[in-house]
Amino acid sequence: MQSSFKPTKAFRIASIAALIVGVGAYFIGLYNAPMALNEKGYYFTIMLFGLFSVISLQKTVRDNMEGVPSTKAYLVASGVAVVSAIALLAIGLVNAELLLSEKGFFAMAFTLSLFAAITVQKNVRDSAAFESCDHKNTDSSKRSEHVVEVTTPKAKA
Repeated sequence: MQSSFKPTKAFRIASIAALIVGVGAYFIGLYNAPMALNEKGYYFTIMLFGLFSVISLQKTVRDNMEGVPSTKAYLVASGVAVVSAIALLAIGLVNAELLLSEKGFFAMAFTLSLFAAITVQKNVRDSAAFESCDHKNTDSSKRSEHVVEVTTPKAKA
């Protein structure tokens, strides 16, 4: 297992803020977009599918790195889901009757959201791993005392 460092509080807050801003902007833009309700449902579903797929892929990759068993089929399925979510958004935006600036807005909000979801998931795993190691170290230090022996040089007569 790799050494685990707890992410700083500022990085955890920034990651969560990026996720909230990305998803919030995407959904506010979707709410205000001049499209039919079924189109809005399509883009809403793509966002949820994308978030789930990147979290699933990140978890699977992290499990493999830590030696937690997971099947190759699930890893491939998670990767295909991520690519599918991105492709479905791209196909939808290419065919949407939106201004180019609106299409770019949705693409950027989607990208920010996926990246932030991966980062938040990584922070959760890193924090949990750090806490797990910290509790193990705390428990072992309670069981054994650390004795430090100090010697001083003897004066010559």
